Amino acid sequence: MSIGEICSRDVVYIEKNESIFKAAQLMRQCHVGDVVITEVREGKLIPIAMLTDRDIVIEVLAEGLEPKEVLVKDIMSQFLVTANENEDLFDVLHKMCNKGVRRLPVVNETEELLGIATVDDIIDVIAEQLTNVAKLISREQRREHIFRDQQPGQV
Repeated sequence: MSIGEICSRDVVYIEKNESIFKAAQLMRQCHVGDVVITEVREGKLIPIAMLTDRDIVIEVLAEGLEPKEVLVKDIMSQFLVTANENEDLFDVLHKMCNKGVRRLPVVNETEELLGIATVDDIIDVIAEQLTNVAKLISREQRREHIFRDQQPGQV
């Protein structure tokens, strides 16, 4: 299964020259804990960084800075990890674990932003698959009992 099949296509994004205050308002309004920082290149929305609610707390609030005066570009991550929409779900999970990120933008071949994938998205898929395996085991056991009960001379 590819990450493009499960990622959220509703991505909250902001430009790097906006204030932290505006980014925080956007997070609150959209009920998310991160925004993708983007810029337009050749008419395409390209992710360049991420900003999380934790970044805001640690880099702005804990330092006593005024959120309306600090720009997104001042604290956004300079290291961005992305996934191509065609990458395998487990390869993306491996990448997230290796890089220590819980969310990453999903892009196409031209690096255009398509969605966002989170560890929660991946856990949901894995949990669903494990549930299916558990149901399979139960069905197999029931089928075996029915088969044995129909055999003559069986105890």
